[in-house]
Amino acid sequence: MIKYDWGPHYIVPSRALSKYSGCILLREEFDEGLLRKQMDERGLSGSIAKIRNLWFYRKKYSETWIKIGESYDVPGNFPIKWDTTCLENGLYEILGFMIASVNFIKWDVSTLAHGEYEKWYKPIPVRKQLEKWIIGEQNPAEVTVEN
Repeated sequence: MIKYDWGPHYIVPSRALSKYSGCILLREEFDEGLLRKQMDERGLSGSIAKIRNLWFYRKKYSETWIKIGESYDVPGNFPIKWDTTCLENGLYEILGFMIASVNFIKWDVSTLAHGEYEKWYKPIPVRKQLEKWIIGEQNPAEVTVEN
């Protein structure tokens, strides 16, 4: 199976910004075309219902991720404000955990009483709407906090 890295991809607030201080706007983007290629490869022909991006941070080398927030704002590149004023100075990692929710239709056949009455009743096609979640690649970004 081919792996498609459709997201998330961290957008650096500014190329000149090397140290984070105060309130920072975190944003990420994703590639819908690559997501659709992955869906096609997995046989999921359906519609993308929603995409959300959960934001986390942790002190570098720590085992615990702390949730910053989550965003459903695709056109705004999933923005979340991250206030670093209460953090101690040092290296941190930030992570966007992107999840795509895909709706698709599956047809199934239902029979009455497990086929006991097939003589009188025909199988009935049943339309089921299913939801699958597809999780994007996780690409942590290393940042320096200096308040």
